[in-house]
Amino acid sequence: MVAQTRKGGQSPKKRLTFHGQLAGKGVTTDALLKKLNALHTQLAMLDQETVDVNSLNTARTELIHVSLLLHKDRGVKAYTACCLADILRLYAPEAPYTQHELRDIFQFFFRQLSAGFKGTEEPYYNEYFHLLESLSTVKSVVLVCDLPSSDELLHEIFRDLFIIVKRDFTKKVEMFMADILAALIDECTSLPNDVLEVIMAQFMEKNARIEQPGYRLAVQLCNASADKLQRHVCQYFGDLLTSTEDGDEDLETIRTSHELVKRLHHSCPTILHSVIPILETELRADALNPRLVATQTLGEMYADKGGPDLVRKYPSTWQAWINRKADKAVAVRLKCVESTPALLSNLPEAREALEELLRLKILDPEDKVRAAACKVYSGLDYEAALHHVSEAQLRVVVARGLDKKRIVRTEALNSIAKLYSLAYPEIENNDPFAINHFAWIPDEILQFATVNGEIRTLVEQVVSEYLLPLPSIATSSATKEKEVDEVAYTDRLLLIMRHLNEKSIGVLIALTNLKSTRPNIYDGYLESCIQNNGGIIDKDEEIIERRLKGTIQHLSITFSDPVKVSEDLQAFAKLNDNRLYKLLKTCMDAQTDLKSLIKATNEFLRRIEQLSATIVPTMTIFLLRGCYRIVNQSCIPTLLKRVERAHGSSNSKAQAAATKAQILLTAVSKYAPGLFKSHIGELCKAIADEKKTKLVEVALQALANVARLDEKLATVDKKTNERIVRYATDSEWRQAKFAARYLAFSKNREGLCSQVIEVISKAMSDKAAALPVSHVAALVQLARFAPDAFEQRSDVIMTYLIKRILMVPSLIPPPKLKARTTDAEGQDEDDPSSEKEAAEDDEEWVEDGEVSDELRAKVLSLKVCRNRCLAHATSEQALEIAAPVLKLLATLVEHEGSLSVDAEEDPKVKSRMRLQAAISLLHLSTVKIYSDAIAPKFVRLACVVQDSCFNVRHGFLTKLITLLVPRKLSPRYNVIPFLTVLDPEADSKNTASSYINNLKSRMSPALRVEHLEMIFIRLLHLLAHHPDFATDKDEVLDMATYIQFYLDLVATSENISLLYHLSTKGKTVRDPESHSHSENFYIMCELAQTLIKARAQAHSWTLATYPGKIRLPADILRPLPSVEATNLILKTVFLPEEAKDWLAERFKTGSSKEKKEKKIPVKRKAPSTKTNGHAKRPRRKLDDADESDEESKSEAEDSDVEMADAGPSRANKHRKSDVSEADIKQSRASRLSARTLAKERLSIGDKKEESVSSDG
Repeated sequence: MVAQTRKGGQSPKKRLTFHGQLAGKGVTTDALLKKLNALHTQLAMLDQETVDVNSLNTARTELIHVSLLLHKDRGVKAYTACCLADILRLYAPEAPYTQHELRDIFQFFFRQLSAGFKGTEEPYYNEYFHLLESLSTVKSVVLVCDLPSSDELLHEIFRDLFIIVKRDFTKKVEMFMADILAALIDECTSLPNDVLEVIMAQFMEKNARIEQPGYRLAVQLCNASADKLQRHVCQYFGDLLTSTEDGDEDLETIRTSHELVKRLHHSCPTILHSVIPILETELRADALNPRLVATQTLGEMYADKGGPDLVRKYPSTWQAWINRKADKAVAVRLKCVESTPALLSNLPEAREALEELLRLKILDPEDKVRAAACKVYSGLDYEAALHHVSEAQLRVVVARGLDKKRIVRTEALNSIAKLYSLAYPEIENNDPFAINHFAWIPDEILQFATVNGEIRTLVEQVVSEYLLPLPSIATSSATKEKEVDEVAYTDRLLLIMRHLNEKSIGVLIALTNLKSTRPNIYDGYLESCIQNNGGIIDKDEEIIERRLKGTIQHLSITFSDPVKVSEDLQAFAKLNDNRLYKLLKTCMDAQTDLKSLIKATNEFLRRIEQLSATIVPTMTIFLLRGCYRIVNQSCIPTLLKRVERAHGSSNSKAQAAATKAQILLTAVSKYAPGLFKSHIGELCKAIADEKKTKLVEVALQALANVARLDEKLATVDKKTNERIVRYATDSEWRQAKFAARYLAFSKNREGLCSQVIEVISKAMSDKAAALPVSHVAALVQLARFAPDAFEQRSDVIMTYLIKRILMVPSLIPPPKLKARTTDAEGQDEDDPSSEKEAAEDDEEWVEDGEVSDELRAKVLSLKVCRNRCLAHATSEQALEIAAPVLKLLATLVEHEGSLSVDAEEDPKVKSRMRLQAAISLLHLSTVKIYSDAIAPKFVRLACVVQDSCFNVRHGFLTKLITLLVPRKLSPRYNVIPFLTVLDPEADSKNTASSYINNLKSRMSPALRVEHLEMIFIRLLHLLAHHPDFATDKDEVLDMATYIQFYLDLVATSENISLLYHLSTKGKTVRDPESHSHSENFYIMCELAQTLIKARAQAHSWTLATYPGKIRLPADILRPLPSVEATNLILKTVFLPEEAKDWLAERFKTGSSKEKKEKKIPVKRKAPSTKTNGHAKRPRRKLDDADESDEESKSEAEDSDVEMADAGPSRANKHRKSDVSEADIKQSRASRLSARTLAKERLSIGDKKEESVSSDG
């Protein structure tokens, strides 16, 4: 210690004591190993700071001898490598070898590691570990960078270490390797491309992920040397991307390069600092491929975990990517849109930009882009949709459900419905955010079902898959049996209905298939398939084949692709699989419960896919339309409980559920009472508690309609029967209605119905008390379904109803006194509430819930009259019974709802009365004998669709279509929907258009001719008798608008010749009413010809001569007396001369232009004189024509038009005008108030078109 202190505290240098000979001949391997081991031990113990390097000279020289470096024994080489590593450590920072020797040494090191360093179980593992640790800690490996041709050696080192690391070593070994490679990167002045290729290759391997050692080492290395690698990586990608061209081979190179960029960004984004601008440059490239791939790459990078940082650090790149939404290439816009789903949740700060992008792309001109934009939302989870997508944006997506392209419609509705399905649990939990954001979706989707058949099919699929999917069959923990949660399924249906408007509820009920009368066309198809037996038929082969073909044809036209569906249905029949038939029958059976339906449906579709996968889509829709899937008989108990639960409850949710449940139960009772078959006991129990009025009402209605369906099902105990009799005579009017209906079909109907009739007739004898409305409601049912019991006291009843109810005027209620208030200065001021009440007083309608007992009794009395006529329709006294009723109803229609033209009655009562009268006439028109009797009043009845009150118009049109769809009414009634064109409310016109379009698609060509095309002549006749008919400009254009509306909906290139032929032949007959009506009819025919020719010219249709013969309706037209009269009328122009100019101005027929071009200037004449305010039209009085039907009948042979036979009830009867002149003025005035708005709109539209054309 003292010596050390005297020498300045320095410890003496330590010397290597090993003196053995390593190189040379005669040394055995074992001896050599011992010597090398001893040398390695001593060298390892020496410290760089204290060693005497001169003592290492001998060992240093011998260790690089060829005999050691190339020795055959692995141990010798392993110890030699360790000793050399120690020598380099002790000599550091200088190396005691030449550059050539150093190159050999480092090559020797890494060859040993490659060959021997394979795992802990391998021999000499510790020596290899020591070598690697020494290279890592001492950093002697950096000497490689100073050697000549160091690039090759660096490449070998990187290559070898990335191979070695994949042998699955410990984390410590990986750290040593990462340190070695990082030291080399930091030390070298320029990183060789081959080395960078080795590093990049780790990211491009197929299974490159953090669990792979090679990938993990590459990530550690890139993150550790990011600053040094940035420049090299930038140059690497710069050379790679800029050298490519816009070709297929180069596209693959670009894709590979961008895939590498994405993986680098995921694990080590810092090395891409200079690469991102290259990608931005690609976004603006002229060539398509770079833009396309760069858009996709950056989209995925923004979606990655480092996306938010990428947006913040490179805002110009983000903006350039966002701008790809307007790229000229569809593929680029598509990639931009497809990248957005993950961005919505990953980049909350960019939500507005992304939402704007999607909003624009949802309206992109290219359908693929629109579809992709809609599909984005199907990839979102609930939280992302709730927090990162606005309600307004979701509504934009829903609107694409009406897109002109099927792919867009499908993606839009599927996406939005999927979001609703995800949100349903939260809506069920009454989460206000979920309700506001998503609960409106079913309402929007369902309204699309009325647009056309193709969209309806899509809505059906969306409802079945997302909105109301069939529940899964789960194993009960209690019973260990497979069960279905029917309650949850039914509650989901009610919850959806809670957020539907009235129209959507109607659509949903239509989708339930409840309205389809069983057996329906689907049952018929199944039965035809069974009888067809795959084509092997024993008897009646022709009939069975024809029946199958007919059902297939009828079914296929209800689908969007009739040809494909027809082939699929034929293919299903050819399969002739009895198991499929049994499963299908189970699905379509009304008594199949939900569990059985699910099992049968799943097996049916599974089996179909195995036998013929191509027909699965068609048969899936077939199932949706053929079975009771939405409302199943298993839902009935839950629906009844929901109605019962609301009694006495103030819970708004329970009340809403009860209301919707009542709607469904009412629909089931009305259209499919068979679903109640297994629930009779529950219905009887439900009517026991009279306090629960709603429950009693729905239960009575159900029992009544079940009894009507099959009286055997309505067998109830004596006590229940007595209770129902009590309901029929002493209860709320709806309960009485259904109770009476039940009694009319019960087992002891004669006695029970007579008992009720006696009670009611006895009540009528009390002149002091008014008859309860419930009594009249009961009479409505008994008159229709128990006519024998009703007729026992019919004289008393009918006299009372007419004199004491119908003929009693409903006076206008006195106006409410206006509330008088004063302001601060003492001046009078209006009370806003009084203004509102005054406005209500001016209305013509009263809502159902506000109908007074007096009005309800009047309306129900009309129904009694109607039902009595219907009950006796087949009897010999039918016309005798119906005559006063028909007169009563016609009077109500003609006098606007009053039985007296001079009486001043409440307009709200009158509107209800004329609507019910018109609807009653429609019902009676379903009977041939009554229809003939009503025919003289047809024009006035048709004009109800133009009533001044919207509710009257809408109610009449709805009932008309309801009766027209099953063809219960004569084809002549199909002309009435065309009168809705001038309705100020779009709903009426849209309803009429939908009906006509649906009628066209469902009917065979022969039926279309009868129901749509041949009625054209009746439409012209109706317009000629229309109260608004006149020859001035406005009225002519109105008449032309009706014709144009008809042509828009019906005219095609195939039938245009027939329509023109009908309008031409109209001038070869006459109107039996009067000469003036004949002239009106000729004007309408000429107007139709002009419009038809203009349409044919506009559509380039050939207006050929119609080859066939037609029979004009003899009930409204008569032949002309002679050929000469016919020729004269054909040559006479009845249409005002200015009419063509008016038509050209309104409908752009082109006549005015042609006239101006071809007309030769002549001297102007004085305007013609006017008669009754209208321009006098050219005409010739037909002196030879007689107005009587008798003469017309004898002269029919002289007409060149074959007339249809007139009905027997019309023979030898002079037809009077439908309305008097006074009535015309009165009805016209009332209709004008409802049509003014429509005419003004048409006028404004014409002016706008004129201004646009003049500007052009």
